[in-house]
Amino acid sequence: MGWSRRVRSCLEAPLELLRPVPPMAWIPISILWFGIGNKAAAFIIFLGAFFPVLLNTMAGVKSIDPVILDAARTLNAARRTVFFKILIPATVPSIFTGVRIGLGIGWMTLVAAEFTGVREGYGLGYMIMTARDIQRPDLIVAGMCVIGFVGIILDKGLRVVRDRCAAWQ
Repeated sequence: MGWSRRVRSCLEAPLELLRPVPPMAWIPISILWFGIGNKAAAFIIFLGAFFPVLLNTMAGVKSIDPVILDAARTLNAARRTVFFKILIPATVPSIFTGVRIGLGIGWMTLVAAEFTGVREGYGLGYMIMTARDIQRPDLIVAGMCVIGFVGIILDKGLRVVRDRCAAWQ
């Protein structure tokens, strides 16, 4: 979408219609489509993570210096070469920024989705809600701490991958 005006013109309106809808609003329909379980959770996580990755990737493509693209065209570089040698390397930092944001939103969405539609005994969201029901604030805070620590570990792991994939940055 960031590179092709035709693709952007076809997909922008439907995606902009869906983007402002919170992932949590999709829980009822995901349960209808996928049932209660991992497929519904994966769908909700995907919705939470997709748009930050998409928007950051598009911004990364648009931020490429046009002089570099013009130079490649002047040298008769094929579209495929421009895509793989200029576009992808130039957008890797933006893609990883989107993935970091999407990962955080996806993680929050997963835990929040567990509050409403999980089978007994699964997940931190279920544990926190059960602790609320039995009036155990210590378990609620412990669950919140685990959520935070797992989020930190996920983010640090993603930064390690980013540093290896975009060592020039």
